[in-house]
Amino acid sequence: MEIKLRGFRREDFDTLWRIDQECFVPGIAYSRLELATYIRRRGSSTFVAETAAVRAGIPSWEKMLPGQAVPADPANSGILGFIVSDLNRRGIGHIISIDVLPEARRLGVGSRLLAAGENRLRTAGCHGVVLETAVDNQAALAFYKRHGYHAVRAVPHYYSNGVDAIVLAKSLLIRSACG
Repeated sequence: MEIKLRGFRREDFDTLWRIDQECFVPGIAYSRLELATYIRRRGSSTFVAETAAVRAGIPSWEKMLPGQAVPADPANSGILGFIVSDLNRRGIGHIISIDVLPEARRLGVGSRLLAAGENRLRTAGCHGVVLETAVDNQAALAFYKRHGYHAVRAVPHYYSNGVDAIVLAKSLLIRSACG
């Protein structure tokens, strides 16, 4: 499956919010207001991953993901996931959220989104990036470890449902082959 990345468009919002609700349990998933605020925040960027075939006019998800469940909104633009990141004045970027539909996981969507978010932060002058994930989200912890993130600290009761978070970090400085 060919995956295309593009910038967020206003008409994407409802689909992105539904994806966030599907990806995370209540208390970790964002409210509509929270997600909208993060996407609109100054210094924020949002990338959307979608199937290239849907962009080319093939209307059916079943053709793209045989045997997989159709997402809640099959009339959407073929959106598979998204990433929201922002930067601060101290040169540290923040991955606010990265969400990929369950039926599109393990296809490289998350890795492509993460690379796009990190590249955006790097070109904006960030030398590092941080993010938070629930301590019990083993899939996310393994994903971030594969992408060079390391645990910095735990934050007790970070999420509104009382779950603790682990803050993960990664350097965005490009290292030369000579060391």
